[in-house]
Amino acid sequence: MQNAHADAQMILRRVGAFLTGHFVYTSGRHGENYVNKDALYPHTKETSSLCRMLAESMIEAEIEVVAGPALGGIILSQWTAHHLGVLGVYLDKTPEGLALQRGYDKLVVGKRIGVVEDVLTTGKSLAQAVDAIQACGGDVQATAALVNRGGITAADVHAPQLFSLVSLNMPSYPPDACPLCDTGIPLNTEVGKSGLATAGPHPPTPASLP
Repeated sequence: MQNAHADAQMILRRVGAFLTGHFVYTSGRHGENYVNKDALYPHTKETSSLCRMLAESMIEAEIEVVAGPALGGIILSQWTAHHLGVLGVYLDKTPEGLALQRGYDKLVVGKRIGVVEDVLTTGKSLAQAVDAIQACGGDVQATAALVNRGGITAADVHAPQLFSLVSLNMPSYPPDACPLCDTGIPLNTEVGKSGLATAGPHPPTPASLP
């Protein structure tokens, strides 16, 4: 799958998914690099190509249903399932966490499940998805992600295996010890979780990583 890793990096770079600047991540920590997966989804050909790679990583697991957590996982689960020729479902966000609703819980019972996610930072969403599927009687056999930026392992997401198209080392900092803040670089308020920031927009620029 070495070629797949290189191809995935090229595709994500081409659609402008790798950004540099000053960002707030979901965890609340700050960093200078950001993976904007939303830059990918309008490009259906590129999304399909990446999901074909995710599907190929699950071939040996003989997956019967592909699932993904809302929101990004909805698109990925459909395309990945399409390439495998199986069912594709997704998990909704609820006050209690991720859950299979809309009758999808019945579609996973006794089936071999593959779970896909876009970007892994802490792995929390993917782990929640795996746990919810297992609780419904599904048998999670494999997990896969577009980008693993947190060094997440299969054990972290409660799965027997985890495949990532791209793995990145992206340092992050607590807000009160952020060198980007110390040097006065404005927070980007267009992407990431800094919508409540008082600093003005700081347009992202394409990054050279990975």
